[in-house]
Amino acid sequence: MTMVGEPVNLNEFQELARQALPKMYYDFYAGGAEDQYTLEENMEAFRRIMIRPRVLVDVSRIDLSTYVLGYNISAPILIAPTSLHKLAHPEGEVVTARAAAACKTIMALSFTSSCTLEEVASSCNAVRFFQIYVYKRRDLSALLVQRAERNGYKALVLTADSPRVGRKEADIKNKMTLPKLKNTERLLSLEASSDNGSNLAAVAKETKDASFCWKDIEWLSTITNMPILIKGLLTREDAIKAVKVGVAGIVVSNHGGRQLDYAPATITVLEEVVQAVGGRIPVFFDGGVRRGTDVFKALALGAQAVLIGRPVIYGLAAKGEYGVRQVIQMLKDELELTMALSGCPSVKDITRRHVRTELERLHSML
Repeated sequence: MTMVGEPVNLNEFQELARQALPKMYYDFYAGGAEDQYTLEENMEAFRRIMIRPRVLVDVSRIDLSTYVLGYNISAPILIAPTSLHKLAHPEGEVVTARAAAACKTIMALSFTSSCTLEEVASSCNAVRFFQIYVYKRRDLSALLVQRAERNGYKALVLTADSPRVGRKEADIKNKMTLPKLKNTERLLSLEASSDNGSNLAAVAKETKDASFCWKDIEWLSTITNMPILIKGLLTREDAIKAVKVGVAGIVVSNHGGRQLDYAPATITVLEEVVQAVGGRIPVFFDGGVRRGTDVFKALALGAQAVLIGRPVIYGLAAKGEYGVRQVIQMLKDELELTMALSGCPSVKDITRRHVRTELERLHSML
């Protein structure tokens, strides 16, 4: 794919990033687990959902703004926690944070960020969330939570789908090793060696607490006043448990197809989770968003907002802060146009009746 001039959509940003990054780093960001079925299905599944537009609605003014945990943002598009931004840009997460602030949206800083949470907090003024994994050394996790709270982060995003790290074969082939993690420097050794080329899984196995389970969320809520979002749920059963343990929200996610291959595409299970939750807590969505129409479909199926991961990295690798801003702006512009052409002047006008899933289409043919 040869490209001339400015990118006009998110897929073209991916191509620019591929050209800009060393192969090892591009593969690390772009790759998925094993056969990469879930990775590809995350995007493909959107293509099977049709939009049902309403016409002759006054769409002379379109309002994209919405609220997330009480914070007003310019559009229902957040930045998902993604690791190691310095592999994409020398200033790393600090640049991403500035772009998020400029776009008036919320960034969730990754636990495995290549800038410290203090550096990101002091880089600019904005609402930010912090993603947490739980380590075997609980005191270490507690310390990070306290640092996040002290530095003004407004919510915790507990990633729940990674007791171990998914098998990404490109990382093994490329012998991808984990650089120093600034947030856990001097607290934790990342020298785990591996016999299969990549040390990512070995490090995770030595440090992550694979015994962490539902009852431990109570422990997490005792060490912080921040609301806790739980990320990585894909089933009705787990959604009901999440409500029961009192989390502030759910992020429906399969980790961008990086963990369990042949897990369902997130957009295909979003509605199952939304129905199980029954409006008691907000449901957010993550996985495969590449177009404004994708954002529209996720909102129609009950998500309060979407989180974007890889496109942010691609924008960062291609054009730094300007690239990240462009990526978010492209999605906003596409969403605004989709809303206008579907007869939805505001985000709350987007309803379940504005989309038709493949299942519904098949039922209508029977």
